Amino acid sequence: MFPPYYEYVFAAFAFILGASIGSFLNVCIYRMPLGLSVNEPKRSFCPSCKYQIPFHHNIPLVTWLVLRGKCANCGSRISFRYFGVEFLTGLLFLAIWLKVWTWGRPGWPPDPWLLALPYWIMGALFIVATFIDFEHFIIPDEITLGGTVAGVVLSLAIPAMQDQQTNLASGFWSLVGAGVGYGTLWLVTRLGKMAFGKKRLTFDQAAPLSWIRHGEEADFTVGEEKMLWSEFFYRGNEQLHLQCTWIEIDGERFENAVVRCECDWLHIDGRKWELLKVDEIRGEVTEVTLPREAMGMGDVKFIACIGAFLGWKAVVFTIMGASSVGAVIGLLTIAIGRREWSAKIPFGPYLALGALIWLFTGPEWIQWYWRYALSTATP
Repeated sequence: MFPPYYEYVFAAFAFILGASIGSFLNVCIYRMPLGLSVNEPKRSFCPSCKYQIPFHHNIPLVTWLVLRGKCANCGSRISFRYFGVEFLTGLLFLAIWLKVWTWGRPGWPPDPWLLALPYWIMGALFIVATFIDFEHFIIPDEITLGGTVAGVVLSLAIPAMQDQQTNLASGFWSLVGAGVGYGTLWLVTRLGKMAFGKKRLTFDQAAPLSWIRHGEEADFTVGEEKMLWSEFFYRGNEQLHLQCTWIEIDGERFENAVVRCECDWLHIDGRKWELLKVDEIRGEVTEVTLPREAMGMGDVKFIACIGAFLGWKAVVFTIMGASSVGAVIGLLTIAIGRREWSAKIPFGPYLALGALIWLFTGPEWIQWYWRYALSTATP
């Protein structure tokens, strides 16, 4: 066994490594939703002036503090998120290292530190997915599908990930975990769409409608209800259907039109308009239909990734834990009169949190629950 001071060295290394990886995760969080390469340009750049940051100005945690959150070239503010992601990744890598270092039973796994690698990779995927989902309400396939493949491959290489003795058995149970996760949330999504797939508003008399763009946002008014256009498209793949007695798009008029709206496009009878090039829409509407989804397919693929790394038991725990945390947050936002806050929180971060709870304390929670259940059932 190593002398105690080595444990401090390894712990410090885990935190520093995590903070360094966090710097790259910031690149992924910024570029991936925009369709930009995470490799070109190779160096990070300022979001404002696009200045490529030199090595000595790209030291994790330190640079943001020294420059007081500003670009060294143009002086623009650099979001605290960049520091926060680096710090959070460092803490997560440290926590994972401390967990696996004391994990297991005598003689198994023979090298518990090997588990740090796959769980560091998993934690990095969780952080990227969480921050992208918070900002853009999507989880890129590079994270979900790529993470699923990585989980299966790593399980084949490290049987201890699935609590197995052989590589093939570990790979098999990783595939089972991915399949159980995907199938369960896919079923929830289908059932949710059947039960809550549409919300339809009808008006006895045609209600006035207006859409007025200002920059990349627009004010949307139906009758006396006024809201921002983006409020309908928080996931980005929703559609809004309008039955209009008449509608004018920048002065071009259509009678008795059925209108299909996406976040960036408007469709009428085979024609379409890019809304960033439209200034004003007015008309009268008799019916508004809002297609809704219980959750996006990104969440379905994300839970498959979680199952590939942690197995089917973790999938069940993660879904239940994520749903419970979401319900608690929903009740708290209602209690403080801010119900709209919970409506704008995607499900991906809940899933990531549920999976991490399983990784660190999940089996202990299950054991406690069964002991409690058995003790209360015994007369």
